[in-house]
Amino acid sequence: RHPLATFFHLFFRVSAIVTYLFCDWFSNSFVACFVTILLLLSFDFWSVKNVTGRLLVGLRWWNQIDEDGKSHWVFEAKRVPAVAASTEAEARIFWLGLIICPVIWTMFLFSTLFSLKLKWLALVIAGISLQTANLYGYIHCKLGGQKNISRVTSRLFGTTDVPKSE
Repeated sequence: RHPLATFFHLFFRVSAIVTYLFCDWFSNSFVACFVTILLLLSFDFWSVKNVTGRLLVGLRWWNQIDEDGKSHWVFEAKRVPAVAASTEAEARIFWLGLIICPVIWTMFLFSTLFSLKLKWLALVIAGISLQTANLYGYIHCKLGGQKNISRVTSRLFGTTDVPKSE
């Protein structure tokens, strides 16, 4: 069980949404609201990508640059035996948070456009981008991670940085 990871998985997401909704009530400074929400979104992106995904559902993804400078996306899924009821609940919370929040930020996008509060548009687009990047990465992990994990481990352990003698 990972109650702290579950808490932070939802804390940063919900805090960013609540701050976006009520920031005007507590502060007249657009910049302070913008920076606060952007920091919460960034903390959420980092914690979901690097901590909660790995602990709650056994998935992770990252970008790897090879020696030629080519970018490769790597998606992994840990092979887990029978899942206990407590981890099933955590997995459900993980996936619900991962799916619902981009939908909420998309609603904020339409709300921002229709209310002509265009100064918030960049923030809403950043929210959508960060949230959907994690969603895309974890869906990719869930659907194709089993194939990639053996390829990644063989590449990791099969290559060395020791120069070959001629």
